[in-house]
Amino acid sequence: MSPRSVRKPKPEPSRPETSSRPLALLQWYDRHRRRLPWRAAPGEAFDPYRVWLSEIMLQQTTVKAVGPYFEKFVARWPDVTALGRASLDDVLRMWAGLGYYSRARNLHACAVAVTREHGGVFPDTEEGLRALPGIGPYTAAAIAAIAFDRRTMPVDGNIERVMSRLFAVEEELPQAKPLIQQLAATLLADSRAGDSAQALMDLGASICTPKKPACSLCPLNEDCTARAQGTQETFPRKAPKKSGTLRRGAAFVVTRGDELLVRSRPEKGLLGGMTEVPGSDWLAGQDDATAKQQAPQLKGLSRWQRKVGVVTHVFTHFPLELVVYTAKVEARTRAPEGMRWVPIATLAGEALPNVMRKVIAHGLGR
Repeated sequence: MSPRSVRKPKPEPSRPETSSRPLALLQWYDRHRRRLPWRAAPGEAFDPYRVWLSEIMLQQTTVKAVGPYFEKFVARWPDVTALGRASLDDVLRMWAGLGYYSRARNLHACAVAVTREHGGVFPDTEEGLRALPGIGPYTAAAIAAIAFDRRTMPVDGNIERVMSRLFAVEEELPQAKPLIQQLAATLLADSRAGDSAQALMDLGASICTPKKPACSLCPLNEDCTARAQGTQETFPRKAPKKSGTLRRGAAFVVTRGDELLVRSRPEKGLLGGMTEVPGSDWLAGQDDATAKQQAPQLKGLSRWQRKVGVVTHVFTHFPLELVVYTAKVEARTRAPEGMRWVPIATLAGEALPNVMRKVIAHGLGR
């Protein structure tokens, strides 16, 4: 590792040896481990299905948000075979509101692959897991360590923060990821690899938090370089985020009595397969007049009412502003090709992404 990337303080006799860190970490974990719906109780074997499902759901999402979704999924589909036999539409409906919908499509594809190609049994190695749809290096390492106790260290955002502070890693993320991976591996105990990983995750989530870390409670505090320097809150170093270009568009909320006009987005691409109200393209610099020209054509409909204000939403790579137009049509009005009428009362059962929930609420005045 580069001496420029890691600052080492002068040796102090009172500091513990590096070899004692894994043991100290596990002793702390045995006393303070979090209770999570997908986590096995002490002494119990982990269910690879629950580990995999939770890891996919937790990508770019908080534990608090994931909890209810996880419970719904395992109640509906208690094992990977049941999920693999479900329809993608049903999976998307259950996922609606959790965001990053490519995860749901990959989740379903992976369940199908495990069911059909592996007899409903997850591979127990990183290599085998990485060959499955939607499972990258981190997720494969997490499942291998937690579910199968393979001696590997998955590094999530919590672990990145702990390691960057413990070793005062000056290199910015994401460039620092390989170095942090190497440093995190030094915290692996000779056994209980899964517990070592979860201990670091819990430490980052509950003690070594982004702001105002509770350093006095940390089992590694006497060995933490950033704490010794008083710079713990400045780590990890991160390159400035690049904000995408604002895109604009129009959404059209059309009602027929107690029904709403909707369609499904293409399977591939952003929000693939999800339900939406008809709308224009989302383009940078698009003006309202151009967007309005992409309104759906319905018999007897000639006038649109523009709602005051705009609906805003931020995707990973760009922010979005949508102007919302509303209209009412006569009973028996047929839906344009590729669209359908659905009862407003049953919208909760549709695979609506959050941006569409905002649009519909704005358009219906709810």
